[in-house]
Amino acid sequence: MAEDQNPLLIKRYASRRLYNTETSDYVTLEDIAGFIRGGREVKIVDLKSGDDLTRQYLLQIIAEHESRGESVLPTNVLNDLVRSYTTQATSAVPQFLAASFEMFRDSQSKWMENMSKANPMSGVPGFEAIQAQQEAFLKAMTGGMSGNWSGPSKDDDAPEGRKGPKSETDDLDAIKTQLAELQKKLSKLDK
Repeated sequence: MAEDQNPLLIKRYASRRLYNTETSDYVTLEDIAGFIRGGREVKIVDLKSGDDLTRQYLLQIIAEHESRGESVLPTNVLNDLVRSYTTQATSAVPQFLAASFEMFRDSQSKWMENMSKANPMSGVPGFEAIQAQQEAFLKAMTGGMSGNWSGPSKDDDAPEGRKGPKSETDDLDAIKTQLAELQKKLSKLDK
């Protein structure tokens, strides 16, 4: 795991071929994009001069994806990026972009965390409002009983010596009783 903490070193040869120093083989831009999507940082350096070429190759990967129609950056954002280069000395664009992507990563990880909990819908914005609407609908449909059904309570009709939670059969019987009572109420409303 400590190895994954360091960036994957890719060396560019004079022939412009890219060499993965960990696996001792040549890689393509798409391979590098796959490493990054997998969560790995990369560092691309020129073998002869030692210059860091990472930014140049990352921009090339983005340009290739954009040219294939896998557009992530709207045209107005690209225009704003080009404009930001004219005022680079005083520009806050790099800090803003870094902070924006950090917030995006944080919110994405929180969303994924919420989705993996017992009730995946609890993290969805507006879920409480939907839940309240459902409760109001059920209350209206049941004549204002608000969840207190007219059927027997859990301990009211339990046999002697058997107090506590009901079995599924008891629950089914209670539901059938409640349904019959609702049908009686509905038939009275029709008359």
